[in-house]
Formats: sequence, structure tokens, C-alpha cells
Amino acid sequence: MDDLLRTVLVRCTGRDRPGITTGLLSVLARAGVQLYDMEQVVVRDRLTLDLLVGLGDNDDVLKDLLFHGWEHGLALDFEVVEEGGGAPPTPTNRAVVTVIGQVLTPAALAAVTGAIAAGHGNIDRIQRLARHPVVAFEFVVVDGDIDRMRVALIEASRSHEVDVAVQRESLERRGKRLVVLDVDSTLIQDEVIELLAHEAGCGAEVAEITARAMAGELDFEASLRERVSRLAGTEAEVFARVGDRVRLTPGARTFVRTLKRLGYTVAVVSGGFTPITDRLAAELGLDHAIANTLEVVDGRLTGRLLGAVIDRAGKAEVLRRIAAAEHIPLEQVVAIGDGANDLDMLAAAGLGIAFNAKPVVRAQADTAVSVPYLDAILFLLGIRRDEVESVEGDDGDGLLGAP
Repeated sequence: MDDLLRTVLVRCTGRDRPGITTGLLSVLARAGVQLYDMEQVVVRDRLTLDLLVGLGDNDDVLKDLLFHGWEHGLALDFEVVEEGGGAPPTPTNRAVVTVIGQVLTPAALAAVTGAIAAGHGNIDRIQRLARHPVVAFEFVVVDGDIDRMRVALIEASRSHEVDVAVQRESLERRGKRLVVLDVDSTLIQDEVIELLAHEAGCGAEVAEITARAMAGELDFEASLRERVSRLAGTEAEVFARVGDRVRLTPGARTFVRTLKRLGYTVAVVSGGFTPITDRLAAELGLDHAIANTLEVVDGRLTGRLLGAVIDRAGKAEVLRRIAAAEHIPLEQVVAIGDGANDLDMLAAAGLGIAFNAKPVVRAQADTAVSVPYLDAILFLLGIRRDEVESVEGDDGDGLLGAP
């Protein structure tokens, strides 16, 4: 063989079984060649194993590999990929693109991969994170302009109604340690102020104010004080009744429990009220729970708030305070919310996620998730469904309990 043909990509395909990789590497070891790179993927029990080897002057190793493949029912192909040998160059930057949808059609995935190409990114690896009840893939992308990719990916997301997130692959991305969640319509399906108002007999008017506040049409603090004033005279026992009615978002238990098992700190910060957030903290094992306090006198709500209001700016300040107390850099913080009063908190975190959010929030967050399962956010952290199943089991909650 010509001396220039020294770096060769060896591709092995066949039915997967134990010992294939060991056998091929043993052939290379006996020949004394160099191994520069190796990658393997298995799809439906069909193996593809790539080995990038430096041949030196040893040409007989290719014959040995072919004979080994014939003996073990494997197909081998060889491709010269470099003249002069050596390890492949290190990419200048890496990104991770995560795609989530109830269904991911070829058209949707073509749009996503086209958006990556439009940003001059090259897909290095594809991994399936889940196939039911939602479908999720992770694309590792090398080089390219991440900001340009993000713009094109947003358009692909809108056109095909899928969720797409792009993050720089870095130590910070893989080292997230604190997750801070909004409560109403995020951790839980309900708006607690509306449940309280229903008990107080003013549900419709309070719901209308809430909707306008969450859409960013009203100042949050002013709207909250106005809604709370309608609760004056309500017995304090209302909190127990409302607590019993609160519905966790599908996947909330799995999401929190998985994060805790992975060593994350999990906190909630809410424009709602402490009796409910304290109950949720005890039920789910949350590390921090910060919310507003309603004044109670003689066993009845006065319609007033005590202390500083946890509003849009207040949520971001609480996030920073918790991160500082836990000695966690903001780059390693994930914030999740749905309303306009969550925007500062999402912006302060290393990764801000809009969860089934209002349009103004989706437009400004780092990424958005619109499937109805809170534990789908685990995919954005690179955690696969089968990894969650291996420690969680099926308890009927979220993705694990969905058909």
C-alpha cells in the first residue's frame, strides 16, 4: 500500500452481540497499529462501529480485519480519510441541539438538520433520548455559528410545531446543579389565587386579572394586591381545602425525584402563597420554597400581603440568593416558568426554559417546552428516558406513566 495511505476509517456492521468490539481491537493490538478514534451505535440490534486507525507500514492488518469479519459474520469497509496520519483535529466549538415533539416526522427533522447546516454546523453524533409518549433526539454539532443556528432552529420549531433547544456544549451545560421552578401552571396545573378566589366566591373576576397579568398586560404587584384584596374575610382554613385540590403537573414527581437522585438542588419561587408552597416542599422534598405571605388576623384573611412581594424582579433576586447560598454559579442554574413575571428569573439563569408558556415568554426564553410533561425537561439536560426508568420504575407519573 502507498505510504500516504496511513489513516483509515474502518467501518464494521452486523448484528450486535457481546465481544465484537473486543475482537476487532484485539486484531489491531496484535498488528501494533494506532487507534485515533472510535464510535459505536446500535439501532434495532444492528451495530455500526467506526474505528479510525493509523496503519503505519503495516498493510496486512486490513486483511486480518477482513478475515476476522468473515469468521464472525461482520461486514467491514475501509476508507482513506487522511493523508499523513495523526489524530483528527479538535473542533473549535460544540453545541447540543435537542428536539422534542409528540411526533417527529421526517419533514420536521429535515427542517432541524437543515437549520443546523444553515448555521454551518456539522452533526457529529445523534442520540435518541425517548420514543414514547414523546419523541426526543439529541444532535451533537461541531463548529458553525450557534447564534445563526438558533435563529434557523426557531423558525423550524414554529413551522413544524416541535420544541428545539440549542446549547453550547461545555462544562457548565453538563454541570447544572440547581433547578428553580415557578409553581402555578408550571410545577402544578393550577393558579392558586384562582382556587382561593373560587372558595371566596370571586373566581371569575380574579381569573380575568390573572390572565392579563401573566400575559404581561398588567403590573404583577399591582394586579396581585388587587386580587388578594378580593379574598378579605375568607377563613384561613381555605388553604387546606385548596391544597387538597392542587394538581401536580404530569411528570412533576418524576422530574424532582430524578434531579434529587442526581444531586441537584431543587427550589420553587412563586408569586403564590407560602401555605401551598410549604406543603409542596414537604410533599416533594424540595430544598427551598419561597412565596408571598397572606396576612391572617383572627383566623381570617385580611386581603393584604406581608413583607416584600415576590414579583418579576423578586423572583430573579430569590434565584440569585439561593444560588449564592448553595455556592452554585448562575451558569449552572436552570430556571423554569410560564408567565411574564418569570422572565427576569429565566434571564438570570444559565438556562431559562419556558414551559407551556405565554407567547411573550417563549419569545424571550433560551428554549421552550410545549409537551404536557414536566419531566420532558430532563431531555434538555441530556438525560434519557431509559435512564430515568432504570431508577424510577412506572408510578403512573408523567412520561413514565404515559401510554
